[in-house]
Amino acid sequence: MGPTVARWSNVHDFLGAARDFLAAREAEHCLLFGLSSTIASHPEVYPDPRFWTVHEAGRVVAAALWTPPHNLLLAQVDEPRWLTAFAADVLASEDLPGVLGPTAAARSFADAWAVRTGRTPVCVMQERIFRLDRVVPPRPAPGHCREVEERDRALLTAWCAAFNAEALPEGPAPDPAEAADRMLRRVGRVAYLWEDAGEAVALAGAAGPTPRGIRIGPVYTPPDRRGRGYASNLVAEVSQRQLASGRSFCFLFTNLANRTSNHIYQTIGYAPVVDVDQYRFPG
Repeated sequence: MGPTVARWSNVHDFLGAARDFLAAREAEHCLLFGLSSTIASHPEVYPDPRFWTVHEAGRVVAAALWTPPHNLLLAQVDEPRWLTAFAADVLASEDLPGVLGPTAAARSFADAWAVRTGRTPVCVMQERIFRLDRVVPPRPAPGHCREVEERDRALLTAWCAAFNAEALPEGPAPDPAEAADRMLRRVGRVAYLWEDAGEAVALAGAAGPTPRGIRIGPVYTPPDRRGRGYASNLVAEVSQRQLASGRSFCFLFTNLANRTSNHIYQTIGYAPVVDVDQYRFPG
């Protein structure tokens, strides 16, 4: 019997089926785990999620999550036949804006979409997932880390908008004011600022817990404050706080086009795990 596809509308049922499969590659699935955690604890953030698992020989062999209007998110898929079965099921009933997933899986799904629609998908971003289990202290920068406060609301809103424009140009991106509000209320995310001489100069957050870790992001430094070590020290401090709280790992995504950030994170202990690509499906 070939692979079968199951659909889930409840995150708890989905995780009940997929947790062991996802946990076997926790770093690769940190975003899928993290979004599921947010949906479970704050369902209002993603009000219409859809979930899938692919089964063969009594075990889960693939999984996916979609939080409209964002892209479909794929888990690691090892066998082409599993992705073929999944793509046929999903594309028959869903009008997707795009897909994000490990390089080979994302490419295969995008190809399946192209065959079905006759249109050409566009690879809009190539990223890499990193994992850290021990912080390597960076060269010190002046200032200190502090958690965000209500007095930072306007700054956070402006920086979230700037981050979206720079890191998420293809959208859709979270509303900056809503993102800032969730940071301040700790809705699915805790956020920190690096402050130098009384001025906030960098932002970093931690969100989306996994069974043993958490994802770091967003990370943002205004252009005129870059190159001074602020982000390195802030990400190192935020990561260390997460490890000190009992987590085994921290994860983060980088844009492969940004060589500076990729280098910075590796110098403080982040090691590459897997590449992921994002495709947009033109209407």
